[in-house]
Amino acid sequence: MMLQRLPDGLVKYGGTPVFTEKTVPVKLLRAHDTKPGVWGNLVVLDGALDYVIPGPPEETARIKAGDSGIIEPEVKHYVRPLGPVSFHVDFYRTAAPTPKGT
Repeated sequence: MMLQRLPDGLVKYGGTPVFTEKTVPVKLLRAHDTKPGVWGNLVVLDGALDYVIPGPPEETARIKAGDSGIIEPEVKHYVRPLGPVSFHVDFYRTAAPTPKGT
């Protein structure tokens, strides 16, 4: 079951540019994953795409304009654009602990 929101305690540390169905990198169209501890928030700005976890069993979530999908650390996944689409991915990780004595 895909998560509906990011866990508490994460901080945004980066993101991708906005991609379209014509500019999406091939890597995103094939199964790949994020590094340990790295979460993603897949944000669809226009159109729709499928976010697919190959499985087994395969899970597919259709993400439409104005919605987002959570990418869990180390989970193989890919996207499948459904016609014209624009989207980006924001990356999050656990906040680094504050050093003692600062």
